[in-house]
Amino acid sequence: MSAAPLVFDVVGAAGPTQFFSRLPLDQLAHAYLFSGPAGVGKKTFARRLAQSLLCHAPKPGILGYDESCVSCRLFTAAEDTRHPDFLEHVGSLKIGDADAPMGFYESAELSSRDLVRLLSMRSYSGGRRILLLGDLEFATHHAANALLKFFEEPPSGVLLVVTTAAPGRLPGTIRSRLVEVRFGLLSRHEVREVLLRGGCDPDSAQRACALAQGSVTQGLAALAGQEESLRAAVAAWFFDVVRGRTPQSTWATRETLNEGLAMLKTLVRDWSALGLSEPVPLLAADYAQELRCLEPPSRTELLAWFARIDDAAHLARTNVSPAMVCEAVRMSLTRAG
Repeated sequence: MSAAPLVFDVVGAAGPTQFFSRLPLDQLAHAYLFSGPAGVGKKTFARRLAQSLLCHAPKPGILGYDESCVSCRLFTAAEDTRHPDFLEHVGSLKIGDADAPMGFYESAELSSRDLVRLLSMRSYSGGRRILLLGDLEFATHHAANALLKFFEEPPSGVLLVVTTAAPGRLPGTIRSRLVEVRFGLLSRHEVREVLLRGGCDPDSAQRACALAQGSVTQGLAALAGQEESLRAAVAAWFFDVVRGRTPQSTWATRETLNEGLAMLKTLVRDWSALGLSEPVPLLAADYAQELRCLEPPSRTELLAWFARIDDAAHLARTNVSPAMVCEAVRMSLTRAG
């Protein structure tokens, strides 16, 4: 009986796929940082990498799994069934109780100390153990310090993958111990494919990918109701500011800052595009009518706005308050407007 063919089922991520495809298994680092915009598949790639490394099928390199071995079946099982050698936590990490007993998956809210205890256990299958920390942020510097020794002296056979849209917000002591792999934006075709795989109907997927700007997260936001969408909240804030009105609410949080700044840059870009003699496809076509009602900006204004938004995006990668970043952009747009 012939062996099942190996697959590595991810959409996009050409650069990271090429990187790991060329990497010999004995040169795999103990910790990686997957950085890039939200909604481009960083966590999905990390899960497929974990499945590849834990798959029982023999292979010449790192990537690929047969989807039929015992390990692979655990990755595709029901949501409440997990692979015992793959641990995943998404979001903020607290420090946790130093004395609390801990077994695999006994807590719905893992902490830094929980992870240290879990990773000190022996592998269930006698091989590698893999930890995915998705969209990682530390609730306190104590939580980061609790994991620092693990980063410095990782247990044998443990692989860590951290994903983030804002690598600059990670402590330098931890980031310096990770091998960074960057993920770029998806093409429209790739966004559409991901949405279709997720159960989105073809018409909705087509509409969303036209507004997604390379991010599945933004594509889904575009499909959300106008009152619920971050995209809509940012647009409402933008139109208030450029018309000289004081916005009634803010959209800027740690979680929304990068995506919101990208949306602001898109609106400024489309506003400038409407003044060109040759038609240019708009990235936020659903706001074209509102943009046409604004007085066209001058070249000087546009350059100043783009520069300020770029400066704000740089600040967003640091620990500067999101409210301060947003206010800096508001002041620039208000003075220019």
